[in-house]
Amino acid sequence: MADANVRIPADARDRLAEVAAAEGMSLRAYLAQLAESVLTPRERAERAEKARLELQRWNGYDPSEDEQQLLDAELDRRLGLRGAA
Repeated sequence: MADANVRIPADARDRLAEVAAAEGMSLRAYLAQLAESVLTPRERAERAEKARLELQRWNGYDPSEDEQQLLDAELDRRLGLRGAA
């Protein structure tokens, strides 16, 4: 496997190294594990579509695009991602 250099602020590097050490891992191993566990936007969209299709098959639930946007906005609001929670 080829290595790559990534420039980040020293405080971010130190924080990640501390987290990695607490998990009993090197920073290199921790970052590799993190990269494997985080979904790309495309992967998230694929999973969301799969879940939507499964819900539709299971119970007929099939929200419109407008309903999906309203539900996403409500979830974001509840999670404090947009505006006040």
